[in-house]
Amino acid sequence: MRSSILIIYTGGTIGMKTDAETGALVPFDFSGIYDEFPSLKRLNVDIEVLSLSPVIDSSNVSPDNWLELARLIRDNYARYDGFVVLHGTDTMSYTASALSFLLENLRKPVVFTGSQIPIGVLRTDGRENLITAIEIAGAQRDGRPVVPEVSLYFQNRLFRANRTTKRSAEALNAFRSYNYPPLAEVGVNISYNLTAIRQSDGFADGLGIATKLGNPPDALRNATKLGGQSDSLRIATKLGNGLALIKLFPGIEEAVLRAMLAAPGLRAVVLETFGAGNAPTSEWFIRLLEEAIARGIHIVNITQCDGGSVSMELYETGLRLQKIGVLCGYDLTTEAAVTKLMYLLGKELPAESLREAMRKSLRGEITV
Repeated sequence: MRSSILIIYTGGTIGMKTDAETGALVPFDFSGIYDEFPSLKRLNVDIEVLSLSPVIDSSNVSPDNWLELARLIRDNYARYDGFVVLHGTDTMSYTASALSFLLENLRKPVVFTGSQIPIGVLRTDGRENLITAIEIAGAQRDGRPVVPEVSLYFQNRLFRANRTTKRSAEALNAFRSYNYPPLAEVGVNISYNLTAIRQSDGFADGLGIATKLGNPPDALRNATKLGGQSDSLRIATKLGNGLALIKLFPGIEEAVLRAMLAAPGLRAVVLETFGAGNAPTSEWFIRLLEEAIARGIHIVNITQCDGGSVSMELYETGLRLQKIGVLCGYDLTTEAAVTKLMYLLGKELPAESLREAMRKSLRGEITV
């Protein structure tokens, strides 16, 4: 059975080629993809291409673009078996993580990819990334997609999207997933790690969260907000704002942190701490965080380290944060922490429901 794939080109390096007359880089016309890559005809897939207009440099990507991309996938969901999203590498992990939350009850592959070298350059990495991403998006087993979740393919490895981060501006293997194994390794064949792949991206535990927090009618209402199970794709239509990312460093000043936490409209903070979730124990530092939490600001503790997890109960510094109400971010990447908070803030959930949802693995983004 042939799979139908929609390629959505948002912008980025992968979409550039050299003009034969001027030698300058110009946008590649993906509508001629079979002419440019005749080997695609040997894949058991039918391909159509949709390009955003105008295309977006990934440094300019915004939450509005994420919502637009989610709508495009929803509106075309019934027509295709899988989707490949071509995106600039600088913010690809943010966009892919955001889509993992926005696409509720996803049951088809959405594979992000891009390149470090323009696709029209002879030595490009874009050609292999694109062809393999298409093959993965179209892969089926027993009539079902092999990877029915939002993923990111780059340089011979397929990762869960919300576990990735870009770690090199120059290397072709620019992306890493430090706390979760690859969903597939690509060599002569594509070797899928089937035990690591989510078989449904539905919000299966939304009802469980709500049941703990309210009576049955409240539970049902909250479950609907969080995306309960159904057969069709749903998308979140709003992302919350008022978010700050604060990275701790030795010598951070009280006046600076106070000003950041007093920003008008601030609703949530991703706090990048040291090691396993440690932070200064200065009374002024703890007091500022405690006052912010008392004003209703959600503070999520994630580690600055590439690998490993926050364990706030290990050391006294982490315990003090836990006692004043700082939320444990476990092994969330910065990209997943930011986009998960935006997603949950957009739901306008009660404070305790949001805190409970942050502790849950909603799309496989944390190990708990």
